[in-house]
Amino acid sequence: MPARSDSDTWIRTIPEGEAEGRLGKSYAAAVRRAGRVFGIIKTMSLSPAVLEASFALYQRVMFAGEGLARYQREMLAVVVSRANDCHY
Repeated sequence: MPARSDSDTWIRTIPEGEAEGRLGKSYAAAVRRAGRVFGIIKTMSLSPAVLEASFALYQRVMFAGEGLARYQREMLAVVVSRANDCHY
């Protein structure tokens, strides 16, 4: 399967070079965390408040002290992403 690029996206997004304010801070945090800004982050770029809330929810779910262990949560995320043919 060929690699996809940002130009393949049909959802309007704000490119990294144009991100300012809250979005610029979120993009910079993504680069610090993962080395790049993944598409899932860019899909929420038109609404930085939604992006921030989504990331807060992700953090709360993945780092919760009860229930599954962190590695189990990550494993589930990988399995679901693979089933959806989505890079994780």
